[in-house]
Amino acid sequence: MRLLTFEDAGKARLGLRLGADVVALDALGSDVPADMPALLAKGADFLAALAARAEGAPRLKLAGLTLLPPVPTPGKMICIGLNYALHAKEGGNPIPDYPAVFMRGATSLVAHDQPMLRPRASQKLDWEAELAIVIGRRAKNVSEADALSVIAGYACFNEGSVRDFQRKSTQWTVGKNFDRTGAFGPEIVTADEVSPGADNLRIMTRLNGEVMQDSTTGDMIFKVPRLIAILSEVMTLEPGDVIATGTPSGVGYARTPPRFLAPGDVVEVEIESLGVLRNTIEDEA
Repeated sequence: MRLLTFEDAGKARLGLRLGADVVALDALGSDVPADMPALLAKGADFLAALAARAEGAPRLKLAGLTLLPPVPTPGKMICIGLNYALHAKEGGNPIPDYPAVFMRGATSLVAHDQPMLRPRASQKLDWEAELAIVIGRRAKNVSEADALSVIAGYACFNEGSVRDFQRKSTQWTVGKNFDRTGAFGPEIVTADEVSPGADNLRIMTRLNGEVMQDSTTGDMIFKVPRLIAILSEVMTLEPGDVIATGTPSGVGYARTPPRFLAPGDVVEVEIESLGVLRNTIEDEA
């Protein structure tokens, strides 16, 4: 299943994408939750039954919808740094024994086909293609063996990073939380449609059609089950929480000369099985 959130008359609505069409889930019955975390918490069996109900339902054209991030306000947006071996190498960093973890706020997120903003404070906005994990059930102290059972699905993420602010301290949070710099979407693809743990999926970034990053999730240092186990040892994961799993090599700051995003650019993140997340770049007003 491919689940999304769209805006209609100023209100967020949930949808199920069926090809070029979308079924608005609030039309399928009063038992359908109005927000994505609550929907995901219903579990895979409920979602499968919902898909069957959607077959004969009225449809909207995807092309006419304004998408929101699939989870517009995650309870937690957890981000992992230096999680691809070649990316760690290109930045001159050692392979970590424990993942670098930081958080993003909801105001830093932006949807598919909406502009990512280069902030007034900096001209060093960089791209980072990332696999996003979306949690489907409450989980604490989960073993690696059981980790995949707590995942509802996966999505594309572009962790726009303001590099000079990222390096103002040993903590990366400031450079990762400028408004509308983290693109998320276009939809959540449920885990049953993806390889176990989303392993060995091709992941790419294109800038104005030119390939900047081209790798696979097989280069991850900490694979999806390991990340779930590590994070759930520390914090309770809840439905709708999102984990951005790090980026492969090919980012802008590591190039010679460095290359950053500028107004008018079109940046696309594509992940095998998940689709394409596309955004233009604009300057912050």
